[in-house]
This record gives sequence, C-alpha cells and structure tokens, in this order.
Amino acid sequence: MFTIIYGCNAPSEQPVMASLKSAAYTGVSLTILGNVQDAGSPHVGCKKSCCAGLYASGDLSRKVVCLGVLDHGNKKSYMLEATPDMPWQMKQLSVAADWTDKESPDGIFVTHAHIGHYTGLMYLGKEALGASGQKVYAMPAMATFLSSHGPWSQLVRKDNIDIDTLTDRQPVVLSSDLAITPFRVPHRDEFSETVGYYINGPNKVALFIPDIDKWERWEESIVKAIAEVDYAFVDGTFYDAAEIDNRDISLIPHPFITESMSKFEYLAKAEKDKIYFIHLNHTNKALNPQSAESQTIRRQGYHVARQGEVFEL
Repeated sequence: MFTIIYGCNAPSEQPVMASLKSAAYTGVSLTILGNVQDAGSPHVGCKKSCCAGLYASGDLSRKVVCLGVLDHGNKKSYMLEATPDMPWQMKQLSVAADWTDKESPDGIFVTHAHIGHYTGLMYLGKEALGASGQKVYAMPAMATFLSSHGPWSQLVRKDNIDIDTLTDRQPVVLSSDLAITPFRVPHRDEFSETVGYYINGPNKVALFIPDIDKWERWEESIVKAIAEVDYAFVDGTFYDAAEIDNRDISLIPHPFITESMSKFEYLAKAEKDKIYFIHLNHTNKALNPQSAESQTIRRQGYHVARQGEVFEL
C-alpha cells in the first residue's frame, strides 16, 4: 500500500510503490488508484474549507476515481477509468507491474463520457505518450463518441488507441484468471451509455459502480448484486443532501451515502463489510478518515475506499 497522509494541512504524501510489486502476490490484485469525483480534490474554483488548504499542502492522496488490476500470474495490468490524473496513476501501476518496463497498461476500461472517466485518454496522444495501439474497452455509444469527435477521434485515426467494443453483460476474458464484465446502469447519458463492471479474479469478485442515479432507478437489485460479490465499490459521491445546498438535487441524483446506509441497514454484518464507497465529491467530508462522517460509516459496518488499498481477487 501507499503511505497516505490525509487532511488539508497534511504534508505531501510519499507513495511507497514497491509494496504493490508482483512479488507480494501470485494471483490477481486490485488497487485503488483514486477515489474522488471527476473534478478532483482540491476542486477547481473552490474556496470552501474542504479545498482551501489542499493547494498549499500538495496532498497527493486525492486522485480521481480509478482502479488498477494486476494479473500477476499472466503478467498483465489493466486500469478501470482514464482520469485527468492518469499520468500519476499509470506510473503507480507500471511500477507495480515489475515484470515489464512498459509505462502503459495492457487495457483501459472506461465507464462513460463524463470528464473524470475518459479524458485521461488525451495523455496517449502525440502531444504526450504517443501510444501505439493502446487497448481501450468501451460500450458502443462510448466507442462511437471517441471515434467520431475530436480530439479523441485523432487518437483512433493515428492508432494511439485501439477500441474494443463491449457488449452489455458479456464478459471480456482476459486470461485464465481474470474476466471483466460490463453492465448498464442509469445515469446522465448525454454522450454515451454508463456501465459498471464485475471484476472476476481466480478466487473473488469485485463490483465497481462509480456513477449511478438513485438505486431505485436501476432495473437490477443492488442488494442482490452485493450478495453475489466479495467487494462492492459503489457510488458515494455525496454524504447527504446538506453538502449540496446551493444546487438542484434533482439534477444530480446520486444515491447519498446516508441513503445507501439506510437501504443496506438490514444486511448481515458480512454483507455490509463488502461495501466500499467511492467517487467522493470534494465536499464530501468522508474523504477525511478522521471526520465524523467517516467514523459513522465505519461504525455502521461500511468502508470508504482509500487510495492505495489493495484487495486480492
């Protein structure tokens, strides 16, 4: 794991990347490369207490939501999401994948066309890495969006990226130990559909839903989905309605963490223990592990996904 120092006045974090190296694992591992909502923390233009000290502190512990997956036995690495923080996140993953000197993963899975989830692809273009045939996995509308609109279409035209089009609920078998399956979820779909992913390792399964509208709008049961996995990384954008007092709640219908905890209240302790809230807005006090909100989440049996955490699959 990384050494993480939280809080607005904390000194800069120094990532200890060596502990993610393949020597520590023999199967498939998943690591949290970021847990913050699209625009990051500190948030552009924010003068509130949640961000006021972060620019000065140089805190590196608040990167945009991203998962890294390492298939140690088959010597492959993957990223779920291409964020504005992708250069830092790619470096963490490439150092951990010590079987190769490649600076890029073997594949990147994106969930949808909102800025925190795909715009990191810009770093693969000629102005930056100049990648050759970087595999990108995307649903049909997302693939069309990338192929048809600049500057993303240039990445396709110049073969910086090679898009594999996904099919809802159809697994992508990456090796004998790893498969990743997309599934549609309701969200603001201005430019593409939105998906979550199941990540199947040789022994365990993780669920990843960074963005979704209220749980009741999904045709599937989130409770049933949690029952079928070992880890559930789910939308925790806002802790409650109070933190968005200046915006129309109906226009940002994420499930509040307080709503999710109420919905899951009657789950067994072991089921609650699977749940990790992720994709936290910069206003969400649960970003700070010492906050009252974080303590409430832990006391009720849940977790906040923290950058640098590692899970064996």
